[in-house]
Amino acid sequence: MDSIIPEKAYFRIGEVSKILNVEPYVIRYWESEFKTIKPVRTKTSQRLYRKKDVQELLTIRNLLYQQRFTINGAKQQLMKMRDREESADTENEKLIYIKKELEQIRKIMS
Repeated sequence: MDSIIPEKAYFRIGEVSKILNVEPYVIRYWESEFKTIKPVRTKTSQRLYRKKDVQELLTIRNLLYQQRFTINGAKQQLMKMRDREESADTENEKLIYIKKELEQIRKIMS
């Protein structure tokens, strides 16, 4: 992604708009379509986006604008991406478990 996200805990919609180079109404629309975007609301109902929300929005912008997916296509692609990440996490957990077991065997044999 070519946009740099500043090191902050929360971002207002105007800041996110500048990072993404889209209008705030586009962000609000994406928020309604993609349920993974869940900004925190202040007492005055102002949206505050976390860094992970901004990263997700950057991915959505890339899918829609650079890769030319439709909204539904982008949703499907995001699900595929998440499934790949989860399977990679599961594989990493298995490898860590195997490594620990091998270390136990090494200790026993020493």
